[in-house]
Amino acid sequence: MMVPNHPLRLHLASRSPRRRELLKLIDIPFDILPFRNSPRTDQALDETPLPGEEPRVYVERIARQKAEFGCQIIYSRRLPAHAVLAADTTLEFDGQLIGKPTDAQDAEKILARLSGRTHRVLTAVALAAHGKLEVALSISEVRFRELETAEIKRYVATGEPMDKAGAYGIQGRAGIFVDHLAGSYTGVMGLPLCETALLLKRGGFSF
Repeated sequence: MMVPNHPLRLHLASRSPRRRELLKLIDIPFDILPFRNSPRTDQALDETPLPGEEPRVYVERIARQKAEFGCQIIYSRRLPAHAVLAADTTLEFDGQLIGKPTDAQDAEKILARLSGRTHRVLTAVALAAHGKLEVALSISEVRFRELETAEIKRYVATGEPMDKAGAYGIQGRAGIFVDHLAGSYTGVMGLPLCETALLLKRGGFSF
């Protein structure tokens, strides 16, 4: 793997608008790495969990895999050799991984399961810079209040859940569902700023 070593700018290996917004908050200059397809549908990125794989191992592996794929794109397309930042978010509930919903019906089922219960949100961040790749992990606990079937349907009808792990965005309308949060709010959004900033500082960025 060719790992970039230029610390002055960043390639963000993600299409997530939330991650872009969060990076802008901490004044990190970046460019969006142009994946041909969504990382979740690109054949080079198989996000299928391995048999018996622990949630934290899974999310760290996928974040690392995205960063490595980003490095390959930089090399193959002869893009500027800036550092690569990638991230992955998943939910763990009752020992099961919950990713993005496949359709509206699936989103409703996921939210009904989360209703009145506590789940964990795991976000791993990977940075490829200075000839090495480092990964940081954020784990938060989120508890939903009891949700009515009608409000679940109304929320799903907005379309907001469809591109988000666990079928909700804490920074959006689903904020009214959250009864308790222990951990990183930005981690639940998809990019934990504390862990990300520490990675970037080790990669040569300053704040």
